[in-house]
Amino acid sequence: MSATTIIDTAPLGALIRYTDGSPKPPARFTKKLAAWERSNGVGRLVKKEPPRVYTTWTAPASFTLHEGNFSSDGVILVTIMRSHSADSALVFEVAEEPKPGQVRVLLDFGGNTELLHLAESITAAELWIAKEGYSNARLEIVGDENSERAGGADLAA
Repeated sequence: MSATTIIDTAPLGALIRYTDGSPKPPARFTKKLAAWERSNGVGRLVKKEPPRVYTTWTAPASFTLHEGNFSSDGVILVTIMRSHSADSALVFEVAEEPKPGQVRVLLDFGGNTELLHLAESITAAELWIAKEGYSNARLEIVGDENSERAGGADLAA
């Protein structure tokens, strides 16, 4: 799949695998392996952005993948996010979509929606919001996006 297809069809919360098609080098070649890992990986789709027009150029549409966290003693120190533009030469595939019944914790800002967390239930999502302190987050049940309740005020955190 192309990056444009991911932007158009993949739901927030999906696991996206990307590759440049090259074989993985042996572990003993640390620099080559590090370069390969920058072009081959997997992450959770957390944000999609439309093209942005600036005075001298137009930035293409893009999406952002959450690839992981580095933590110490239960405290997240670094979050790894990687953005890919619609004109990326990498090959993408949806490795896993969110399961129906899971709950997306979403934050709207600047005309975009960002996935903060993917929970197994509404209770788990509400506990995560209370722990993390996102007072303006909203909840969306996977598979229930077109119903009247999805993202509505009765599910707002």
